[in-house]
Amino acid sequence: MDLSSITFSFFLIFTGAAIFASLALYTRQPLIIAYIALGACIGPYSLALVTDLNLLSDIGHVGIIFLLFLLGLDMQPQALWATLRKSTVVALFSSTIFLAMGYGVAQLFGFSYLDSVVVGAAMMFSSTIIGIKLLPTTVLHHRHTGELMIGLLLLQDLLAIIVLMVLLSLSSGDGDNVGFNLAVSLLSLPLLAGAALLTVRFILLPLIARFDHFHEYIFLLAIGWCLGMAEAAHALGLSAEIGAFIAGITIATSPISQYIAENLKPLRDFFLILFFFSVGARFDLTLLQQVLAPALLLSVLVLTLKPLVYRYLLKGVSEKRSLGWDLGFRLGQASEFSLLIAYVAISGALISEQASLLIQATTIVTLLVSSYIVVLNYPTPIAISDRLRRN
Repeated sequence: MDLSSITFSFFLIFTGAAIFASLALYTRQPLIIAYIALGACIGPYSLALVTDLNLLSDIGHVGIIFLLFLLGLDMQPQALWATLRKSTVVALFSSTIFLAMGYGVAQLFGFSYLDSVVVGAAMMFSSTIIGIKLLPTTVLHHRHTGELMIGLLLLQDLLAIIVLMVLLSLSSGDGDNVGFNLAVSLLSLPLLAGAALLTVRFILLPLIARFDHFHEYIFLLAIGWCLGMAEAAHALGLSAEIGAFIAGITIATSPISQYIAENLKPLRDFFLILFFFSVGARFDLTLLQQVLAPALLLSVLVLTLKPLVYRYLLKGVSEKRSLGWDLGFRLGQASEFSLLIAYVAISGALISEQASLLIQATTIVTLLVSSYIVVLNYPTPIAISDRLRRN
């Protein structure tokens, strides 16, 4: 048997995920933890049943592309406009606080200036995947809590895109033209978004309206749109993930978006498993001791300060105390964008391996612990308690 084949790798991943998920449900654990634990167990740094790091990188890359596309479909821009003032104030102040927090911890443990800045930048964001996936659909689309969360996450995601563009410009290798490359990237972003909106309005929506009774066609059109925008963004010097996210947001402005999102849920879950598996599999546990102390300190600060900061900032913009705590704990973790920032920065030789490990370790720990906190205490679609389970 070819242990390096993609078929055998997928067999291990999904059969293992089914087994780990069963154990997680029997022991009343969040499923996300099962996927990460599976990656850590059978990845190259443990049992080494899946050893192809390039394959794992590709799996994670494709997973992020589709996940960001599907998340973009849920990020209704009108929700941002409805809460623009409050979302902007909270997003800017909280991002500044979390940037300073990450920078301060990295400096405390002797990391370089650039390492510390990137670590701080990675801590600014909360997980769109956790936030959206663990929020009941009725709350997401029909209540003020959902509107405010989408507004905050959308602003954070836009800020994350800017951070990624800065890192991509710095890693281009042409130090004399960093400013020019960044300017081109910043100019390319609105041009790409504008072209995407025009394409959706004058090509995609008329095609969907004409052939909407062919469900397979809508499925193929959505996938083609996602991958096409990913490639267009890559060609313009942006990242494929940015293009996929823009593809989702531009369709989110149309009435068909929720139909597409609903029908692509199985695909979302497929890539959710691949994404979190690759997170666990690519983390080298043997090197964890090098960043154990700063990772633990930063994780504790993220898990405690983020809910507090969101609670008091939301109170400052006249939101209820209960809503502040609810959103605070739902957003009380690092983000999948944090992992992407670490990947881009280390690929461009901008930060040390230890700084990349610090970001990865903190992100994994906070994703795990935050999932526990939310699933055990707040209404979610995957709550362990019947009392808290909401679809």
